[in-house]
Amino acid sequence: MNRDVVRQIVNVVVVIFTIAFNSLAEAIPINGQTSAEIATRFQDVTYFLPANYVFSIWGVIYIGMLAFAIFQALPAQRENPRLRKIGYWFVVTNLANCLWLFLFHYDQFAISTVVILVLLVSLARIYLILRDGQPISRAEFWTVRIPMSIYFAWVTVATVANFTYVGVEAGWDGFGIAYETWGVIMLIVAGLIGGTIAVINRDIAYGAVVVWAYAGIVVRHTDVSGVALTAGVMAALVGIGALIAFGMGRSQDRTLTPGRA
Repeated sequence: MNRDVVRQIVNVVVVIFTIAFNSLAEAIPINGQTSAEIATRFQDVTYFLPANYVFSIWGVIYIGMLAFAIFQALPAQRENPRLRKIGYWFVVTNLANCLWLFLFHYDQFAISTVVILVLLVSLARIYLILRDGQPISRAEFWTVRIPMSIYFAWVTVATVANFTYVGVEAGWDGFGIAYETWGVIMLIVAGLIGGTIAVINRDIAYGAVVVWAYAGIVVRHTDVSGVALTAGVMAALVGIGALIAFGMGRSQDRTLTPGRA
């Protein structure tokens, strides 16, 4: 069988498996607890945690994964050079996603951090491949570039949160610095990283995910003024920065070729 066909089939299979696994992990749930319940256990000692409704973004990510799987499986996309490069990196993201979820549900936060870093690096690689400066079609833009931007942005945020769980579980005292202060520091650092990626790449989708997560942090921690204010300010800066960068660069951006299939 043609290697491109094998790659297309494998990508479809891993997406179906990942979505099914994630759905069952929350429905059963694995180890008797959902991801939101686990995260909520730490809400009083880690402030890099959004309100539970924010996690609904996984529904958008799953839809994007399905869109990617379908698009890359089309015969016309069989020899698409970008999809060839992405192919097995995407498989790695799916396997890492499932393994991370399993470990997270069993409170293996330290090991799960290693796995989520694999997921983050794989998504970062895909993100760079999609920004090779070559023309793409509108179909590829909406079914590949946008979904991967959303996924990468969310995992960026989730990776920072995962590190906080490890510290809290290990009994780290923050070098005597209050947890609230550490929350503010992490919000600023993560916001600067996310904002820089969104602005440099003029990526509104990436920026929107950061804003979504930070707005959720404001909602969860309205009673912690320093955290809520910092999250709100960083959300505004990231959102405005991404919009301005997109607007300034739109006329020069020739990577999107309308009408090409």
